[in-house]
Amino acid sequence: MKRKPCVAGTFYPGQKDRLRETIERLTGAPPLAKKKALAVVAPHAGYEYSGAVAGAVFSSVEIPRTVVVLGPGHRDIGSLFAVQKEGSWLTPLGETPIQADLASSILALCPSAREDERSHLWEHSLEVELPFIQFFESAATLVPVCVSYETEYGDLEGFGRALAASVRAFGRPVLIVASTDMSHYVTRETAEAQDRLAIRKVLDLDPRGLYDTVRDHQISMCGYQPTTAALVAAGELGAAKAELVLYQTSGERTGDFSQVVGYAGFRIY
Repeated sequence: MKRKPCVAGTFYPGQKDRLRETIERLTGAPPLAKKKALAVVAPHAGYEYSGAVAGAVFSSVEIPRTVVVLGPGHRDIGSLFAVQKEGSWLTPLGETPIQADLASSILALCPSAREDERSHLWEHSLEVELPFIQFFESAATLVPVCVSYETEYGDLEGFGRALAASVRAFGRPVLIVASTDMSHYVTRETAEAQDRLAIRKVLDLDPRGLYDTVRDHQISMCGYQPTTAALVAAGELGAAKAELVLYQTSGERTGDFSQVVGYAGFRIY
C-alpha cells in the first residue's frame, strides 16, 4: 500500500517547493552540532506551532538510511502496536519505502504487534515527522508503528525490547523517532511545570519513571507511550545520555499564553 498524506496542506505545506522552503527555514540554525543518535523525540503539531522544535531536533542528528517512527494513535486502532510491513509512504517531498525486513523482525519478536496498514491511514502523528526525515536523507526507508493509548507499561517494555533486538539483528544504523507533544491546553505556567517533570524522566533515561510520572500527575502528553517504548529500546541499545534540544509552547507563536501546547525535542545517544 502507498500511504498517501492526510495532513499535507493543513499541518504542513502541501506543495513540494513550499514544504522544502519551510523545512529549510525551520532547520536553518540548529542549536547543537550533529551527533549520531539512537533515538530522538519530536513533536507532531502543525509546523506553524511545533516546527521549530522538530526542525532543531532533526537538524541536530545524523539521519541514517533506516528510521523507525513510533507515534500515538489519536483514535482507536486495531492492535496495541500497528506496524505497516510493506509498501511506502508519500509526502510532497517524495516516496519513502517501508523497510520490510526490519518491520518483519519486529512483528516476529513482539506478540503485541500486528501488521496493520489501516490504522495509519488518518493518523497524523507519524506523518508530520516524515518530511524532516526525507529532507535530510532522501534515500531513507521507514518502519511506521502506531501505538495504542491502551498500552500499559509492560506492553511498552516488551515492545521496546523487541525493537532493540530487531535493530541489533538488522546490523545497520537505525534511528528511532518517538512522536509526541507535551501538555495540552493549559496555561504556560502549568505547561512548563508539568512538562518539566516529564522532561526530567526523559533526561534520566527512565522509561518507567516517565510512564508513572505522566499517569500520576495527569500530564496530557499524548505520546508518552511511544516515548516510553523508545526509551526502553534506546536503553537496551546502550544509550548513555539524553539531551533536551529545545522546548517551546504554542504561545511563542500565537501570543496566547492562557491555553498552550508544549513541545519538547530530545536526542538520545
